[in-house]
Amino acid sequence: MNQAEKREFLIRRLLDENGRYSGMEVPADAYEQKRMLRSLMNIRRPGAIDAGFLTVQDEYLRQEIEASGITSLADLEPVCGDLYLWQGDITRLRCGAIVNAANSGMTGCYVPCHACIDNCIHTFAGVQLRLDCARLMEQQGHEEPTGQAKITRAYNLPCDYVLHTVGPIIEGRVSPEDERLLASCYRSCLELAGENLVTSIAFCCISTGVFRFPNQRAAEIAVETVKRYKAETQSEMKVIFNVFKDLDLEIYQRLLAEN
Repeated sequence: MNQAEKREFLIRRLLDENGRYSGMEVPADAYEQKRMLRSLMNIRRPGAIDAGFLTVQDEYLRQEIEASGITSLADLEPVCGDLYLWQGDITRLRCGAIVNAANSGMTGCYVPCHACIDNCIHTFAGVQLRLDCARLMEQQGHEEPTGQAKITRAYNLPCDYVLHTVGPIIEGRVSPEDERLLASCYRSCLELAGENLVTSIAFCCISTGVFRFPNQRAAEIAVETVKRYKAETQSEMKVIFNVFKDLDLEIYQRLLAEN
């Protein structure tokens, strides 16, 4: 099957899986088909699916990611020491692990085609990731506390692992506890990555955006925490600060140039 045939196969399988959508018309336009497939993946509850679906899904997603362009750690130049700064889509980054800014349910974003990083990571990793996360949460027996982290396979993403962490949500002014919890997100991810022998990690801008942590202070905490961890542990782990917005790029450029 070519990409178009794989996409239609996946759409029809997901439509048939949910009786409410069985028989729904598949649009002819490729862009609309992609949105439909992503939406169906986003709203699908955690659950197993047959190997035939997974084979086609994995081939489709990997080809889509490859066509979009993959950036490897080897393509980047360190800004200082073994700290890197890269602007782009974190799901296209080949490194040891990427960090997902998750919610406390930890099974991804269920809003169709939402632009958040949680949605993007779960979409392009494939439906296996949501099931892995659901199993972790079932074992844990409660929602994920703010400031901690979990690790999973990355499935179809170019990285090896995904680290999921829940950052603080800001209501009003940033408190010392908010700052402590954000620092804990970075520290927890670094420690968990180290335990799993990860040699490189890419951090998104945890808690900024819809979680409303001010970008400047969030970046300061990120850089401070990473530098402190590396100094205390003598870790040689390479750390990539991944940004998407120009504002965050400018902030990290200034902070890393000062250190």
